Amino acid sequence: MKKILLTGAAGGVGAFLRAELAGVYQLRLSDLVAPDQCGPSEDFVKADLTDLASVRNAVSGADGVVHLGGYSVEGDWEDILNANIIGARNMFEAARLEGVSRIVFASSNHAMGFYDRDQTIDHTPMPRPDGRYGLSKAFGESLARLYADKYGVETLCIRIGNVATEPVDVRRLSIWVSPRDLAQLVRIGLDHPDISHEIVYGMSDNKRAWWDNSNATRLGYAPQDRSEDFAATVFANHSADTGDARADAAQGGAFVTAESIPNPAKRG
Repeated sequence: MKKILLTGAAGGVGAFLRAELAGVYQLRLSDLVAPDQCGPSEDFVKADLTDLASVRNAVSGADGVVHLGGYSVEGDWEDILNANIIGARNMFEAARLEGVSRIVFASSNHAMGFYDRDQTIDHTPMPRPDGRYGLSKAFGESLARLYADKYGVETLCIRIGNVATEPVDVRRLSIWVSPRDLAQLVRIGLDHPDISHEIVYGMSDNKRAWWDNSNATRLGYAPQDRSEDFAATVFANHSADTGDARADAAQGGAFVTAESIPNPAKRG
């Protein structure tokens, strides 16, 4: 099996992908803290994304990288800079120095969050980040483009919507991606023979989607799950009007007005 470095492995999305990719790859898990338990095809190496030597140690010997690590919500400049900008640079540079030529980069829908919900966009429009977090993901996509063009590091950037077992509110009916559909995209990113630099959206088969994901379809993506299967329950329990007109008009939702959001990794 290919040995794949999975950063941010102790987080929620990391846990989903570990379950979906178990037995498909030999997973080297990496984070600031160890997951509760490693499976038979997993091992753990602690790595601080702000320390290039630490990241090189984690990358060494891997066949590919799934880079989830970083600050996962809107935060202050210092947190975003260190985890998501310096951290992303260190990951790409470590991959280059260690001869690892394939990276799946966890970008975000928040790189495009200021587009209106009445627009359907594909992977080609200019980024319109909805905050510092979204800006860091737009930076990561540009970083991937640079390393692909200059150094031949092949990258799939996935603009992830919301990863969960089911969509829990009206906005997420448009952006939801199931764990197994996200894992399918990750496997395309790791194994497709003809990727140089590609951008796709991390979403399932969503009837209410704001995104044209034809670039993912071109690469062989065939989502198995549909947000519409949960629509009746969502609308029975949630209103589309959150009371924030600006947030309700933009694809990024609450991120367009938030200055910070509690870091889920620090919740008690």
